[in-house]
Amino acid sequence: MDTSLKDYQRVRQLAIRSLFEIVEQSSAGTIIVDRNANIVWMNERYAQRFGLASAQEAIGKPCESVIPSSLMREVVTTGQPLLLDMLDTSTEPLVVMRLPIRDDAEQIIGAIGFALFGRLKSLAPLLTRYQQMQEELASTRSLLRARQAKYNFANFIGTSAASLEVKRRARRSAGTDSPVLLLGETGTGKELLAHAIHSTSPRAHKAFVSVNTAAIPETLLEAEFFGTAPGAFTGADRKGRAGKLQIAQGGTLFLDEIGDMPLPLQSKLLRVLQEKEFEPVGSNEVISSDIRLIAATSIDLEVAVQRGEFRADLYYRLNVLPIRVPPLRERLEDLPALCEAIFDEFGNHHELAPQALELLSRHAWPGNIRELRNVLERAALLNDEAVLSEEALRTAIGVLHPLTAPASSRHTLPALGDFQQARLQFERQFISAALAEHCGNVDATARQLRMGRSTLYKKMAALGIVS
Repeated sequence: MDTSLKDYQRVRQLAIRSLFEIVEQSSAGTIIVDRNANIVWMNERYAQRFGLASAQEAIGKPCESVIPSSLMREVVTTGQPLLLDMLDTSTEPLVVMRLPIRDDAEQIIGAIGFALFGRLKSLAPLLTRYQQMQEELASTRSLLRARQAKYNFANFIGTSAASLEVKRRARRSAGTDSPVLLLGETGTGKELLAHAIHSTSPRAHKAFVSVNTAAIPETLLEAEFFGTAPGAFTGADRKGRAGKLQIAQGGTLFLDEIGDMPLPLQSKLLRVLQEKEFEPVGSNEVISSDIRLIAATSIDLEVAVQRGEFRADLYYRLNVLPIRVPPLRERLEDLPALCEAIFDEFGNHHELAPQALELLSRHAWPGNIRELRNVLERAALLNDEAVLSEEALRTAIGVLHPLTAPASSRHTLPALGDFQQARLQFERQFISAALAEHCGNVDATARQLRMGRSTLYKKMAALGIVS
């Protein structure tokens, strides 16, 4: 036999012997049984723990007759180790480990058991750390549940052409990591769509973090967004504070009313989008960023860029997947379904008389769906009748804002005034109508208008039209 192989076997045998001696000496007790689970050896400490005057008294006895709750027989029967287990005794529980013993032919010939800890207080540091980890895990799961998307596309109610187009675009955007820009008036459901895009995306299992830029004081917005280093400024948390970018790591960050973001912060957001990194306030540490950004605004960002109130480079970076969310007055055919869904949300059994629904279709809804929900809730609270009348809705609406033209009309004359504005409005309506006839097909629309495709694309970009 090769000398090196002999040395290997000798070292292995010595290691096995040393391991056994170390564990046997440091454990609270050791026992060895044969293939029939009869005790063949037991150290004196273990014998005394179970009331024997000498370990010799245990030799040849079934293990259960000495250790009533022993599972050594299970180990020799199954051949499977029980690495960590609790063994109840008359005094106190023990932490034990049981291992099968095999011969050279890999046949089970017995088992060995060690009582690793005789006093559970020896495990106190480990148990304390385990408990801390469990608490941290529970806290993280709780925070993540609180940051989960609350809505999906089923919550965006409507079967009108305008609603279906919005959902089609939003669904397509869900599969990418590109920024999404939601454009529309207040109350049209932009945040609901942001939730739905996240919940359908590959990032759905991660956090959805929402920041209303207009609701946070400008002096606190940077710290809220990027987080702070420990003691970054007077009054700052001494341990530092994670910002929304860190909380949204791996998930989606939704910036509502991004048009109100201060210019200095806009440049830092642009760096996050381009370089995918940021620095907390008061820190030199550069943190990698992995977020999907969805932004929303109720203002015309192109006008804001022209006025110098919004960075053009950030606008172009955000305007990759723009989705215009139409106001309620442009999708009045969705009113019956919206009203039914809102009443279901309230948990009551109200419904609308035909005249009441007709009245709702004559209102311009400056507050959009948020206003509709408010009106229906007020009408339901003020009336005991299950069927709400036209008069009940008129009272709930208060001041009626009549539509200036039928919602289905494609061409509406602008108010007399600036000729350039009137021309742009006509071009926007004309091209939008042509695109609608061809289901958004730019090539077909360009041929109908006898216009080059690149020229049409430029026109669409200038007028804020998306196909």
